[in-house]
Amino acid sequence: MAIITVVGVILMLLVFFVLHLFFPDSVPFNYTVILAGICAGTVAILNFFLMGLAVQKIAATADQDEAKKLMQKSYYRRFGLQVLWIIAAIAAPCFNIVAGLIPLMFPGFGIRMRGVLAHVFPKLAPKIGIGDDPKDTDTAGTSQNDEIPSDSADIVSPAENND
Repeated sequence: MAIITVVGVILMLLVFFVLHLFFPDSVPFNYTVILAGICAGTVAILNFFLMGLAVQKIAATADQDEAKKLMQKSYYRRFGLQVLWIIAAIAAPCFNIVAGLIPLMFPGFGIRMRGVLAHVFPKLAPKIGIGDDPKDTDTAGTSQNDEIPSDSADIVSPAENND
């Protein structure tokens, strides 16, 4: 997602530049736009990186309650980081507000685009790290590696699960 964020920031700066050429009084293109884009891109990449570290730590945790607490703590810290950046981008005159907010959306956009690409180009999906290899899938759409319970008693509905 770092590459998508960097490419997104570069494209955003290009759009600002082109709009500035046509509407110089309405759309600025100065150090505030560039600084805000770079800082917001850095916050977006850092947020995604911290989420990855949290997921690794949670995956190594055996206790579900502890894992849930770790995930919530990670979420609140990452959310707080973004809120602090948004306040800084709005309050500090050295940042362009729009350029300071748009890059925060690039990682989510990148994730969604990977999903779209996987559906539009199914043979490309394994190359971009999404889903199973199409040759490992039977005609019903289930992977040959998927484990299917042999007895319906093995399936527990969320209402029956009292863990």
